[in-house]
Amino acid sequence: MSFAAAAMAGLGTANGRGIRGGRDRQGRPLFGSCNDPPKLIFTAGGKQLNRHLTIYQAIQRQLVLDDDDERYADFISSDGSRLWSDIYTITYQRADGQTDRVSIGGSSSTTTSSIVQGELPCDLEKSNPTYNILALLRVLEGLNQLAPRLRAQLVSDNFAEGKISSLDGLNATGVDKSMPILFPFETRRQYFYSTAFGLSRALNRLQQQQGADGHGSANEREVRVGRLQRQKVRVSRNRILDSAAKVMEMYSSQKAVLEVEYFGEVGTGLGPTLEFYTLLSHDLQKAALGMWRSNSSSEKPTMEIDEDCNKNGKFNNGSGSPGDADVVQALLGLFPRPFPPNNDASEGSQFYKVVEYFRLVGRVMAKALQDGRLLDLPLSTAFYKLVLGQELDLYDILSFDMEFGKVLQELHTLVCRKHYIESSGTDNRDAIASLRFRGAVIEDLCLDFTLPGYPDYILKPGDETVDINNLEEYISLVVDATVKTGIMRQVEAFKAGFNQVFDISSLQIFSPQELDYLLCGRRELWEPETLVDHIKFDHGYTAKSPAIINLLEIMGEFTPEQQRAFCQFVTGTKVTTWWSSSTQSKVNHCEKGIHSSSAGNVAANGTGPSESADDDLPSVMTCANYLKLPPYSTKEIMYKKLLYAISEGQGSFDLS
Repeated sequence: MSFAAAAMAGLGTANGRGIRGGRDRQGRPLFGSCNDPPKLIFTAGGKQLNRHLTIYQAIQRQLVLDDDDERYADFISSDGSRLWSDIYTITYQRADGQTDRVSIGGSSSTTTSSIVQGELPCDLEKSNPTYNILALLRVLEGLNQLAPRLRAQLVSDNFAEGKISSLDGLNATGVDKSMPILFPFETRRQYFYSTAFGLSRALNRLQQQQGADGHGSANEREVRVGRLQRQKVRVSRNRILDSAAKVMEMYSSQKAVLEVEYFGEVGTGLGPTLEFYTLLSHDLQKAALGMWRSNSSSEKPTMEIDEDCNKNGKFNNGSGSPGDADVVQALLGLFPRPFPPNNDASEGSQFYKVVEYFRLVGRVMAKALQDGRLLDLPLSTAFYKLVLGQELDLYDILSFDMEFGKVLQELHTLVCRKHYIESSGTDNRDAIASLRFRGAVIEDLCLDFTLPGYPDYILKPGDETVDINNLEEYISLVVDATVKTGIMRQVEAFKAGFNQVFDISSLQIFSPQELDYLLCGRRELWEPETLVDHIKFDHGYTAKSPAIINLLEIMGEFTPEQQRAFCQFVTGTKVTTWWSSSTQSKVNHCEKGIHSSSAGNVAANGTGPSESADDDLPSVMTCANYLKLPPYSTKEIMYKKLLYAISEGQGSFDLS
């Protein structure tokens, strides 16, 4: 039994049987990760023993080989039997497990220390040269992730110490791109799809990749292993949300691939299924559901200083309600709306429905990942961090509510300045009273202990007004309500729904940005010059055909919304990676119209423009991303026909 296992267990469950180095037969730690904080500290001979070593290793290396005395000489000159004859007394005591925490927001110090900790969660010996390289890479990656909050902390510290008088640089952000450590994203994605969903799906995916890469067998009678079962379901187009709740409750935990059809429509296959996930994504963003925070441009941002009110020293709490907008406006991505801990959660209540909607989101997200579908659900980076099991604090608010986060950080710097003044040891009452927020004393901001934007969320009973002396408590309660207590039950329901499909811990090999890409594809626009490399031309068309030249020019001139509409027309979903230069599989098609889902396809019956074709409309086979484009006589006619088909050809799957 290793000291790590004993320390993690607190010696409470070790019975001496079946324990080998703190791991089971599959190599999993018996008592949690060896990187978790220890509950016990072991010492012997005045030395603290390395908790990652076994008892034998600790005595041999730390108590014998490290000692420059006769015992060391005896040990190296004999067969080592002296090691077993001597008595070594090992004592243990409770570890100081209380990590220093920043009172504002909870865990800034904890987050920083855990990310940049050089010690590796593995059994690799520290004497191995590889250990230092891996540790350095881990620290660099941690610093890369923490760069924005470290810059903010530096400005806050300088302001607190009186080195600067302006907070202009507090919210400056840089471009901190993810630095892949050891394994690039594509490798980790391959590992994820090969291990998270069982053997059948892993084999099926590998076979699909071989076929897409041109390495598949030419023998059509070859027996294919890993064939997946498919579960067809029929839903009502006018009741997508209700239909999705029933379908996911019945089938999300099953291994079969979901295929969706609509009542009254003959279309089947990939296109209707992708559109189902797109329509469901939009319904889950409806403001009437009460799930998400809103940053609607038609309203004042939460906690924004009001021009008229500021003349009298007043402070505007704003309105967090989504208003009359149909869809929640969240420019930085969706984040759960907070609800008070004592909110009525009985069946049929509004909050009960909200919790069940988050359970549905968890099931839908997991099923989409499992089946390889894309969602049109713009979730915030902070929400993805919750999905990955990461704890949020004050600095994360800026990532989903810019103005709210700025105000809280500025108020936090005043608290830091107050603490620094108090630590000077002189009469500091006047200096503290002179502290101002954007020119106003804290009392004149008219803040009370309710959550800004949510007046029904009481942070603290009573009618106490916020001033410089209780400002720290106020900020701590606001942060806790915003990213912890106020959203805890919604997040728990989301995770419970997700885990019904597969283990959410499988996602922890990805960053929030990578998880967003897995779930929603790339959101950037396509590049006109690369379109030709990702479209297969069939039935008389080539890259030099006049109609194709016109098509590529038109696609290159599309607005962002027209691009999304075109994608939905051709594929069934607005979010897709088929034009991306970084798609996993390159274009590789046969002549039967059964094509890879990673590229667009264009087919026609002729090679040149035709006036007789000017009366026809383009049509598609969404199951194969197949666009059937008539050879229009002019670019203008093609443009009009395409726009008409894109706008009017939505909402139904029929036979063309």
